[in-house]
Amino acid sequence: MSLLKPISISISRSICISLLLIFAISGMGQKRKIAIPQPKDTTRLFRHVSVSVDLAGPLQLKFSDYGQYEVAARVNLRDKYFPVIELGYGQADSEDINTKLHYTSKAPYGRLGMDFNILKNKHDDYRLYAGFRYGYTNFKYSVSHPGLTDPVWGTTIPYALNDIPWQAHWLEGVFGVEAKIWGPFHLGWSIRYKRMLTQTKNPSGDAWYISGYGRNGGTRFGGTFNVIIEI
Repeated sequence: MSLLKPISISISRSICISLLLIFAISGMGQKRKIAIPQPKDTTRLFRHVSVSVDLAGPLQLKFSDYGQYEVAARVNLRDKYFPVIELGYGQADSEDINTKLHYTSKAPYGRLGMDFNILKNKHDDYRLYAGFRYGYTNFKYSVSHPGLTDPVWGTTIPYALNDIPWQAHWLEGVFGVEAKIWGPFHLGWSIRYKRMLTQTKNPSGDAWYISGYGRNGGTRFGGTFNVIIEI
């Protein structure tokens, strides 16, 4: 019995010491889980204003039947939020080689939206952003045909529809990249996914081209390549 008593005392002490260590470690762990307050963002709200010119539209106009000239103005808020307005002038001059229908249209358009810088380091010289646009245009288009020849009488009846009024509303999802080149000069590009909201319905048919949107019923994807000056 004299030997068992010291052993039981030793075991009791070991258990007590172990419990104290467990509580101590648990307490330390709980302290480590306490959230450390993040420093407040001291970046001023208004950072810059930038203006840009799209180079993709004029190139598209040069090498295809339609395209546009476009400029944009954008406000930089805390290097995170970028309200933007885009204004342009679109035009089309196309003839279908099969039907011989000739389509022409020239009109201004506008878009309004917001971009969000999604990089973790928002103050970097590079920006990766996602955003949206609302677009609107109101224009007139014309369709003409050289005419159909009557096989019996040999007379030709020309066909022409002039100044047909049209308007359209659409949305665009935007994903883009921008990089600082030197000083205030930046370069950037964007990919756009477009979805028509509503447009005019006319018995004469749909407009082949919509300023700022592109071919009606064609691909819903587009893009821009911008030269940007940040003031």
